[in-house]
Amino acid sequence: MRLLIDMNLSRTWMPYLAQAGFEAIHWADVGNPKALDHEIMAFARQNGFSVFTRDLDFGELLALNNSLGPSVVQLRGGDPMPDVSGAVVVSVLNGFREKIEGGALVTISLARARVRVLPLRKADR
Repeated sequence: MRLLIDMNLSRTWMPYLAQAGFEAIHWADVGNPKALDHEIMAFARQNGFSVFTRDLDFGELLALNNSLGPSVVQLRGGDPMPDVSGAVVVSVLNGFREKIEGGALVTISLARARVRVLPLRKADR
């Protein structure tokens, strides 16, 4: 699985995710740090990445555009650093791998995870 880490998450996620077997790049290394969300989504879609973020706007873009991708993995609440949230994130990524690779919106908190397959239906909004 290929993950594009959004600006609102630390670069320390790259080696953490790589050690867990994921390909991960940080947006600051491949694009303009001030890019709009739709530009980040376009890059992810064109290059086979899922977006890993703390920003709810990516999920809204998926819903508004009735998109089939890219997948978005949202980390919500708590400490966003991999030494605190990493084990939960890796567990969820592995557990929902097929759905994420097929197109999904995944929301992760330390207490639970939720997955919605794309495209999002009106009832999912």
